[in-house]
Amino acid sequence: MTTIVPNQTANLQRTIEAIVGPGIIGITARVNDERGEWVGSAGAAELGGYAKPPADGHIRIGSNTKTFTATLVLQLVAEGRIGLDDSVTDHLPEFGIDERITVRMLLQHTSGLFNFTGEVYADGSIVLGIAMPYGPNGKEWLDSRFKTYRPQELVELALSKPARFEPGTGWSYSNTNYVLARLLIEKITGRTVTAEMQRLILTPLGMSHTVVPDGAEIAAPHAHAYYRYEEDGEQRTVDITRQNPSWVSAGGDMISTTEDLHTFVAALTGGKLLPDELREEMFTPRSTGIPGMDYGLGVFVLSTDDGATVISHNGASAGHAALMYATPDGAKTLTAALNCVDDANLTVAAAFRDAQQRLLNEVFGGGQAA
Repeated sequence: MTTIVPNQTANLQRTIEAIVGPGIIGITARVNDERGEWVGSAGAAELGGYAKPPADGHIRIGSNTKTFTATLVLQLVAEGRIGLDDSVTDHLPEFGIDERITVRMLLQHTSGLFNFTGEVYADGSIVLGIAMPYGPNGKEWLDSRFKTYRPQELVELALSKPARFEPGTGWSYSNTNYVLARLLIEKITGRTVTAEMQRLILTPLGMSHTVVPDGAEIAAPHAHAYYRYEEDGEQRTVDITRQNPSWVSAGGDMISTTEDLHTFVAALTGGKLLPDELREEMFTPRSTGIPGMDYGLGVFVLSTDDGATVISHNGASAGHAALMYATPDGAKTLTAALNCVDDANLTVAAAFRDAQQRLLNEVFGGGQAA
């Protein structure tokens, strides 16, 4: 471990220790800047254990996957194989998608397409999609967590529901957009998204601990993920470290480490993965309706309290979560991995938001986390 500066090291360690509590079992965080690198762990790798989460542990990174997927699409734009303003249906005619929906709208979450993991509307009404860990069908997800979904069936389910709004007229986070982006990558290249990820990102950057999984396994070392539910009037907690993330597909299925996430986000923001004009497109924000938290193409663009900009995407994946932040030039990065006890009621959500805020404040000086 290389210490950045002694006082910041102490502050960072205190910050991650304060994050551990009800719901959040353990955390590993990594900070890199021009002064060096700091890596710290707090809490436990598993319930009832004493060993801290491994500093080089594998973690399910959830929606950080979207940043990888968006980068792949933009790399194909750079190769001249697709355009941001192409109609999606021109490339994927089999789904009968509204011809007004463009590639840019998918990456920006402005397509209006129903989110196959479920939609919550302004009036409080909920329209369910597939079984997922959160909400009314959480136990159904738990019982079927090894099931394999095809990306096509997730898209078809989404398209069977009414659109949330007319294409390009609003913003709404939808996993459907990124499953379509995955299918676009595979249609255009004739190769799997895994193969393209290796060709364009993982191999060039030497990211040997990052994978697009094709089953329930996660490589060692790793911290454990848990799910709590009620049955016959009793609270039960089960280890869900093994689970098949095909239920979310390119919306959040990847596995990585804090070191690999640092390598990726530093390369992305530092200009090593995209031409300058496409990197600028990626980081150009559109309002999400949440103050200080806008969205570009596969990234949140955050504004800190002192006016600085931070590029981010975070993700949660049923018992695991990952944070990824960088300055727009890649000079400073923060990546973190958390292992949690999840449940259908999203009880851990408030603690997760607090963890994001604490770390963002400590490393970048304020603002809101995605």
